Amino acid sequence: MSAELTTLTLASVLQVFQFVVYATLANRELGPGFTMSPRDRPPSREMSTRTARLGRAYENHIEWLLLFAIAVGVTELSGQNSALTAICAWIYLAARILYVPAYALGWRPWRSVIWAVGFLATTMMLLAALV
Repeated sequence: MSAELTTLTLASVLQVFQFVVYATLANRELGPGFTMSPRDRPPSREMSTRTARLGRAYENHIEWLLLFAIAVGVTELSGQNSALTAICAWIYLAARILYVPAYALGWRPWRSVIWAVGFLATTMMLLAALV
């Protein structure tokens, strides 16, 4: 398996891990009465700041995994795999891993810097496929 596909697979596993952690904490804090409901009403109590942040980090991962998957797909299908695209893929994965604690712990401005590194790595992969 190429480095790009390996990192895509690991990023997907990270997404599963993020979901399990977030869902477990949210269920514990909000109670199964709310989390198993159709959620027609807001919860009767708020989640903790950290759990809410973990939820937002998870949602961010869902949004940006698609662009990374496109970059990997384009790279693989065009046969443009290179040392550069492999390095970019590993940088993206490292940034996504670091993003979780950065968001959960409220690291400013590092959360945004880490996000930007992952975004730039993905963009570089897309541009490399065009060359």
